[in-house]
Amino acid sequence: MKSENTPFRGGPLDGRVLPILLGPTGHPPKWYEVPVPSPDGGPATVHAYQRVPAGYTKRLGLQRGWVYEYAPGGREHRTLKWPWSKPPRRD
Repeated sequence: MKSENTPFRGGPLDGRVLPILLGPTGHPPKWYEVPVPSPDGGPATVHAYQRVPAGYTKRLGLQRGWVYEYAPGGREHRTLKWPWSKPPRRD
């Protein structure tokens, strides 16, 4: 599998560059979660990072790659929205 060195911004991995496996489209995953075990043996704390563009070139505006930014609120959970589904009821 192919990997890409991707920098991290914010959170416990700030300033680190880790090799991230690329998907079939050649992009790293949209979210990267890092479980950190607790020292007292309790449940692990999960730190979430969201993939954002690293920047754009000046001349043509092409994207320069990806960076993971720390998301202190955690990962966004989205639900599927099928075209044939009814909107949720409001009572």
